[in-house]
Amino acid sequence: MSIQSKSDLRKTLRMARREHVAAQPESIKALLFLRPPGALLERISENASIGLYHAGDAEAPAASYARFFHEQSRTIALPRFASRTSPMTFAQHTDPILGSDLEVAPFGVLQPGEDAAEIIPDVLFVPLIGFTEDGDRLGQGGGHYDRWLAEHPGRLAIGLAWDVQLCESLPIEPHDITLDAVITPTRSYGL
Repeated sequence: MSIQSKSDLRKTLRMARREHVAAQPESIKALLFLRPPGALLERISENASIGLYHAGDAEAPAASYARFFHEQSRTIALPRFASRTSPMTFAQHTDPILGSDLEVAPFGVLQPGEDAAEIIPDVLFVPLIGFTEDGDRLGQGGGHYDRWLAEHPGRLAIGLAWDVQLCESLPIEPHDITLDAVITPTRSYGL
């Protein structure tokens, strides 16, 4: 894809992502993103805490990764917002199987309740709208992940995406954080 404004590119990529996901049979979708690739697991220490997200709007699903790491006795965290204008933090997600510890967040997605312990994950799986082979990322536009990663340097940042979200290039700004790797159903970039 050629470079467009971020706003126009988001619209184009959101539509392509929705169409791609809608075209996938449920039996195929159930087989995707079940377990992180071995090359990635080799880069994650045994005691690393894992930050994930609760997928929405045709985002690449992260729930199976949460269950996988939970079964490995890892500490799991999800983004949490006190309000729509507050900074993103991460809080412990203790029930990735049933989600009984989650409540509706100000942005409409599910997040750990306010009594959940705040966690600073060592590894962060990041949702995205578009990405390049080099790890450039186009997010939702709020800058939450870029700010969080800038405030917590040294974290391993991994994007989860559908193959259709790959872009030749993206309009990158100085505050945009490059991902260490991106995982799609058919390929891993940066590993």
